[in-house]
Amino acid sequence: MITKDLKDYNSNSPSIITIGTFDGVHIGHKKIINQLTSTSSKEQLTSILLSFFPHPKMVLQNDRELKLINTITEKEELLNNLDLDYLIIKEFTKEFSRLSALEFVRDILVNKLNAKHIIIGYDHHFGRNRTANIEQLKEFGLLYDFKVTEILAQDINDIAISSTKIRKALINGEIQLANKFLGYDYFFNGNIVHGNSIGKTISFPTANIEVHESYKLVPKNGVYIVKTIIDKKLIFGMMNIGVNPTFDGTKQSIEIHFLNFNKNIYNQNLTIYMISRIRDEKKFNSVEDLKTQLELDKVSTLSYIESLNI
Repeated sequence: MITKDLKDYNSNSPSIITIGTFDGVHIGHKKIINQLTSTSSKEQLTSILLSFFPHPKMVLQNDRELKLINTITEKEELLNNLDLDYLIIKEFTKEFSRLSALEFVRDILVNKLNAKHIIIGYDHHFGRNRTANIEQLKEFGLLYDFKVTEILAQDINDIAISSTKIRKALINGEIQLANKFLGYDYFFNGNIVHGNSIGKTISFPTANIEVHESYKLVPKNGVYIVKTIIDKKLIFGMMNIGVNPTFDGTKQSIEIHFLNFNKNIYNQNLTIYMISRIRDEKKFNSVEDLKTQLELDKVSTLSYIESLNI
């Protein structure tokens, strides 16, 4: 059950809680959530994930440059599939940030959510200026009668998974690395809108996709292999993120050439899953050179799709 405001949470049941922004809902996050739900069953406690939106950095540092792996809707969708009893999305405000660690634990975790067990990651900090850590939380646990379980860093090839590292991979165009850390294919949602129809003139018609949320992270410019579901069918495509430099473009766009597909899908909302990166965006000397490269990209894409054995 998703609750958008703590005031709407009315249960008095003893609970087990995990806390965090959970941007990306990556495999490190899922380890915490799996432990939360399994312990919830063993100890007969209500499982609660307490998250925040907007991201604290957007509020406290007015960081408009910060891009997130998930929109709030995407995050809710991912978390809502993980067998939680309650997903509480608390609005993060400057007023909320001024709560001391004691006030946060006493007023919210204990008095409002009836916490009996808290599971958090090894690097979690909380309270005003994020000054309190897991050691302080354990001290509060002795005072207010709740247990604290610490989740240690989960590594892949000795690299600790974090939302920051995933964002960096996406910014660098390292889609396969990001997908490995996420445990799923990076995706975004958007509406198909009319573009400048250049693709049609070179036999590579494209669908232009418009992402509404300005804080959603769009990966590095370049050409990617993607997939989507249209009319209940799995459709693959080649996606270009960039400014169309061969045509002296300046505004970033996201265009997808779907393979073996020619239906009108204007105004549809699609979820696009990114699979692999083919190459950087490049300015070609002529439209013919661009078309030749797109033919090569198509061969690479079809070969890659065939290797997936789908």
